[in-house]
Amino acid sequence: MASIPFFPYQLFFIYIEPISALAGAYYAAMQPSDYLRDLSLASAFKPVVVNTTQTNMALMQLANLYLLFALNEHLVLSSTSSLTTWKRLLFVLLVADFGHLATMAPLGSDVFWKVWEWNAMCWGSVGFVYVGASMRLSFLFGLGLQSVKKKSS
Repeated sequence: MASIPFFPYQLFFIYIEPISALAGAYYAAMQPSDYLRDLSLASAFKPVVVNTTQTNMALMQLANLYLLFALNEHLVLSSTSSLTTWKRLLFVLLVADFGHLATMAPLGSDVFWKVWEWNAMCWGSVGFVYVGASMRLSFLFGLGLQSVKKKSS
């Protein structure tokens, strides 16, 4: 990782975020009723969750995608010091961040800014995604990577 000198990037992208994605995979796969019930703001009506075979299948597919996200990020980024590879993967994950945030839109615009109404699921699906997207944007804009640019020149 000599080419990725800014330690917070390594810590977040190689360890913290993949572990968080594994937690999301577990929650979607092993606690589907809780996962669905918690997709709401504190002030919102709590829906009655009906576990159908199709709902459980969709949540298992979601869990599989969280697992893919975690493994992809950890294994690719921990195996290379290529700035190009890091930038390409983090750009794709930034696109996924915006897609993930878009999935929260049916709760209304409050879900994006009323942090005092967030439960654990909203903190993970909105707050943590804000952190991840901010870290990705910082990396893509070169914050903390000046020494890498000088070595490449």
